[in-house]
Amino acid sequence: MPPSPETVEVEYLAPRHLAGGGDPAWVTVPLHRACGWSHGDDPLMPRVILTSPDQKAQLRLEPDPDGQWWTFLHAADDGRPAWYASFGAHTPVEIIAGFVDALTGPHSTHGDEAEPYGPLWQAGWGPEPADNGLVSPDATAYVQRPAGEGSGPWVATVTLGASRPLWQARFDEHTPPHLIAAFTAALAAPAPVIRTGPGRLPTLDPNRITRTEANVPVGLVAFALEDRIRTLAARRGIPPAASSAPRRPPDHPGRTR
Repeated sequence: MPPSPETVEVEYLAPRHLAGGGDPAWVTVPLHRACGWSHGDDPLMPRVILTSPDQKAQLRLEPDPDGQWWTFLHAADDGRPAWYASFGAHTPVEIIAGFVDALTGPHSTHGDEAEPYGPLWQAGWGPEPADNGLVSPDATAYVQRPAGEGSGPWVATVTLGASRPLWQARFDEHTPPHLIAAFTAALAAPAPVIRTGPGRLPTLDPNRITRTEANVPVGLVAFALEDRIRTLAARRGIPPAASSAPRRPPDHPGRTR
C-alpha cells in the first residue's frame, strides 16, 4: 500500500552493520549544534572539518568512498598521547554516533578500565582465534587487535566474504578504551536502524539482512534529528544552537538514514 500524504515509507534494517552509511548529518549536525564544535567555511572543498570547543579534537569528513571517509584526531591530553580513530564511508552513522556521543559526553572516571570486547561478548559474538578477536554471529563483522592482546590498534572489519570488504573502523592504540567500548556497543546493538528512500544497501540477500518496510508518520522521520540534538544538548545544560536551515523529511536518494 503506498504511503499516505501524512506518512513516509521506511525500512528497518538488521543487522545494523549491513545497513549502509546513512545520512552524515546524524553525526555532524549534533556535533555542531549540541556539542559546540565549530566548522570552517571552505565551499570550494568537498569536505567537512569540525573542531571541538577546546581545540583538542577534530573531525575530518572527506568524500573517499573506498577509504576511511571519517577521521577523528585528538591532541595529547591528561597524560595520554595523541590518538586517532577513523571509519570507512559505508560505516552506518548510528554506529559512528555511539563513538561520538561517548567522546562528547561526560568523561568516565574509569575510562581506561573499559573493556571494548565486553559488549560483543554480551551480544553473543564468539572468538576468532586466527585473528585474535571476536566475530559476529553472522560471521560478517570482526573486531580484533592484530598486534596482540594489550597492544597495538583496534580494528573492526565488516565483509561479505574475502573478496567483498564493506567498511573498516580503526582505533589508534592510545584511543581511550571507553570510546572503543561505546563503538562496539553500538556495533553489536540488536535494534535495527532506519533508512528512507532508495538507498543502496551492501546486500539484499535475505539470509544476510532483514528488511522490514513500514509507513511511519512524516513527523517521526522529519524530527528524529532534532530530538537527537535536544537530547545531546541537555547533557551540557544549555539549549542547542539554532539550525541554519530547516530540514525537511528525507524525500530524495541523497538523504537517507
